[in-house]
Amino acid sequence: MTEVLRLDAVSKVYGKGQGAVAALREVSVNIPGGSFTAVMGPSGSGKSTFLHCAAGLDTPSSGSVRLGGTELSGMDETRLTELRRQRIGFVFQAFNLVSSLTVLENITLPMRLAGARVDRAWLEEIVGRVGLSGRTGHRPAQLSGGQQQRVAIARALVTRPQVVFGDEPTGALDTMTARDVLRLLREVVDGLGQTVVMVTHDPVAASYADTVLFLADGRIVDAMATPSSEKVAERMTRMGAYAA
Repeated sequence: MTEVLRLDAVSKVYGKGQGAVAALREVSVNIPGGSFTAVMGPSGSGKSTFLHCAAGLDTPSSGSVRLGGTELSGMDETRLTELRRQRIGFVFQAFNLVSSLTVLENITLPMRLAGARVDRAWLEEIVGRVGLSGRTGHRPAQLSGGQQQRVAIARALVTRPQVVFGDEPTGALDTMTARDVLRLLREVVDGLGQTVVMVTHDPVAASYADTVLFLADGRIVDAMATPSSEKVAERMTRMGAYAA
């Protein structure tokens, strides 16, 4: 598989002098295209910082982040904003939908902000895949939590991004709804060849991924292929993330 995202010796330090805190310490990883990667670790391990640096939301203190061969370091905020709009999708725990807009308007918002033409055939395919074909005229308040997250996933996919980043995308959902959303993320990887990188604290969520990366103290300390929820939970317990 072709490499889509590459981090080389990425470090992130907040503050200076004696008050400096290293959130990431020389993290290096390659994420292949068409793969589903989960990132896990105890609270304070650097998961969110990893996502923010990988997605161009924050600038590393040192090291290199490359998206599809494009070096993000050194880009100014205007260029980073354009890159995020065109080549990166985001799905957050809070659905971040605009309450006054319909489902269709929320999905196409990134295209409108970028001044780009909406590919109607692609839009219809995405709406169908996320199961919202009969709901496009509804507003967020008329939808369940799971349906709102499906809108957020469709919005993340509509620009055909190179990577979709999920930040605890099932954290606000009940167990059954969360599994529906995770199956959908798995489907967009398998069916559309999408690349997904998801930060989560949930071993069940991580079990839907191809690979789980484990962070501790700002470093990747382990990786697990073909994960199961039991194996992930056991590994997290050994890291001290959960009570035994």
